Amino acid sequence: MRRFIPFLPKPAFVPVIRLAGTIGTGTRSISDEALAPLIEKAFRAKPVAVALQVNSPGGSAVQSSLIAARIRRLADEKKIPVHAFVEDVAASGGYWLACTADDIHVDSSSLVGSIGVIFASFGFPELMAKQGVERRVVTAGRSKSFADPFLPQKAEDVERLKALQGPIHQAFIDHVKRARGRRLSETADLFNADIWVGQQAVDLGLADGVSHMVPRLKQLYGDKVRLLPFGRKRSLFQRLGMSLIDETLGAVEDRALWARYGL
Repeated sequence: MRRFIPFLPKPAFVPVIRLAGTIGTGTRSISDEALAPLIEKAFRAKPVAVALQVNSPGGSAVQSSLIAARIRRLADEKKIPVHAFVEDVAASGGYWLACTADDIHVDSSSLVGSIGVIFASFGFPELMAKQGVERRVVTAGRSKSFADPFLPQKAEDVERLKALQGPIHQAFIDHVKRARGRRLSETADLFNADIWVGQQAVDLGLADGVSHMVPRLKQLYGDKVRLLPFGRKRSLFQRLGMSLIDETLGAVEDRALWARYGL
């Protein structure tokens, strides 16, 4: 009936963009390229607000920045509020994404924070030596074999890694400060990669309240507000299991990130 009576007001609706999983460029990961069409479509629909469902242990700093910047740009251009709702975890890059919202809501058991940068790899030189395997490397450029996992770790490589992490960490800190502003605690050390649970995060200004998405959005926009899920579709190859090797390797990496938070 409504389509024949155009002057009747349409119920308010809120697109819900799910940001779940590790952040990166793999087929299993959250990336700006994969999410861009969904984000653009959500804001183009002229909703009363956009909701973000965040459940991520982090990943790529660059992809986190690109996704957050896209959401924030569209929100500012179209003057549409954005609300983030954290599920199990919004840590590291996951918290970077949550901070793009105007406000952040958590469950009482959500893990939040980890505002830091990590580089992790494995070393195999002793195993190779026991197996009689010799590593041969020829490079043009002094740093081309930098942090080679098949060679013993070098002190200069560690220092170089720390020097690379510094600017990335500072960019993360600047992003959080811009997003959260005066809501952040002035006395707590928030930027040493610690994580906090639920109300602790609220008390420190990292989040705005302990509440769930549906009741909170109904409180803000009325009981008749419609929530429209905007999620990624799996490719035909993924649905048919054609990328088995990539999926398996990606699953191992994902598990390592999630396991840091006991999930």
